[in-house]
Amino acid sequence: MTETKTALVTGANKGIGYEIASGLGALGYRVGVGARDEARRETAVEKLRAAGVDAFGVPLEVTSDHSVTDAAQLIERQAGRLDVLVNNAGISGESGPGWVQDPTALDLDVVRTVVDTNVLGVIRVTNAMLPLLRRSTSPRIVNVSSSVGSLTRQADPNIEIGPIMAAYAPSKSFLNAITVQYARQFAGTNILINAACPGLVATDFTGFHGPRTPEQGAATAIRLATLPDDGPTGSFFEDDGAIPW
Repeated sequence: MTETKTALVTGANKGIGYEIASGLGALGYRVGVGARDEARRETAVEKLRAAGVDAFGVPLEVTSDHSVTDAAQLIERQAGRLDVLVNNAGISGESGPGWVQDPTALDLDVVRTVVDTNVLGVIRVTNAMLPLLRRSTSPRIVNVSSSVGSLTRQADPNIEIGPIMAAYAPSKSFLNAITVQYARQFAGTNILINAACPGLVATDFTGFHGPRTPEQGAATAIRLATLPDDGPTGSFFEDDGAIPW
């Protein structure tokens, strides 16, 4: 097995995921660029390599058992273990005008599609990669969430939390909850798992609306991916610190 630490970032071909991959690569990690689109994946790998990052492509559709299994096998062949997993891939789902998902008129298929990627995809990838993560001396898992998943903030009328997103926001609450369950299961082990909120970042995910750059959005995930052994686990963070559940 190589001594260089290896990271896998899902949805890493663009936006925040790409910048997480870039940031980890700059710290000396070998980075697997997980993405389902072959052309975009290879373009991202080439760009990272041009910047001096030891990057390799990982074909990955997080909603497919077969694809995820193949990805785990590829990483085993490439590195023999996995030190960091960043579950970044996510979707918002179809919405109406103003980026609103009205709960009273919500298509259940939209909810199923969002949860399949944002929650089930995370579980699927995490469990497939666990045997590889357990071979690391300091495994780290980061689930890229959102502050709209905070029930405390959503329920406070004095906090501006954005439009009603009745599929996307609950999917992130679900993701936060499953992060806590993993942390409970990993208690007493060397695996640290946390959720990260990138903030409102100007990417194609948001229609390029938002005050933050992808680099800024990646910062918290990179910090959590490189925590020391006595770092926190089972928590939810943004740049300014912990976010209430």
